[in-house]
Amino acid sequence: MATTSKQDRRSPLGYTVLIVAALLTLVPFVYAVLGSLKTSGQISTNPLGLPDPWVWENYAAVLGGDVFWRPLLNSVLVGLLTVLIVLICGTLATFALSRFTFRGRESVYAFFTLGLLFPAAVAILPLYLMLRELDLLNTPLGVALPQAAFALPVTVVILRPFFQSIPQELEEAAAMDGAGPMRFFLRILLPMSVPVLITVSILALVTSWNGYLLPLLILTDPESWTIPLGLSRFAGSYTYDTARVLAYSVVAMVPTVLAYGVAERYIVQGLTAGAVKG
Repeated sequence: MATTSKQDRRSPLGYTVLIVAALLTLVPFVYAVLGSLKTSGQISTNPLGLPDPWVWENYAAVLGGDVFWRPLLNSVLVGLLTVLIVLICGTLATFALSRFTFRGRESVYAFFTLGLLFPAAVAILPLYLMLRELDLLNTPLGVALPQAAFALPVTVVILRPFFQSIPQELEEAAAMDGAGPMRFFLRILLPMSVPVLITVSILALVTSWNGYLLPLLILTDPESWTIPLGLSRFAGSYTYDTARVLAYSVVAMVPTVLAYGVAERYIVQGLTAGAVKG
């Protein structure tokens, strides 16, 4: 009873913090949506009010031309490639680091965790030279490869506790039925890891979608630009039309918001799976 009373006393403060955090997250998004439905004059004279009238032509101007669809397709392609590389390399590396015992295993894992502290900016010049030598400039793979490399540390850190929590007896039972390590990995481990795999996929997709520095350096051809570069170009073309720039920003956010909304339940499960098992 004493514990329950203590939790009840904490709950108003906890709810207040949650409401403030939710407002801090939602206010910029709501401001962008409302601003995208105004004229630039309305934004200047009444930045916090409702649109009057509602200007849907801003969205028609964005969606009616190639200025949005080409970067969208490029971002989708780069994002899918990044997620695919992260899943293949991340799951195989984590499988070896979590289910096999070999000399230097913890050192290799520590090497991956050190990657969390390694900012992409310091590797820009070597990356550019390497990709130029590989003739991958202005290609989706040229952006996806380094993005996947920078996403691998967090992928391994999230996957390893879950892979380790799978009982050893399950692997031994599979071995008695004739399943080797790769069959156990493909037929048993991966299907059991779907929530965690969705989590790392969404994290890699969002990071790829919002990436600006790497695409700016690698994609010099405007035809290969991704959404962030397309938004930068659009903002430069409509410097004095803030409403249309906000409309572009809103539609650019829609794919990742939808992906996160659909997978939100699995993301929470995936982040906590390794902590509650075993």
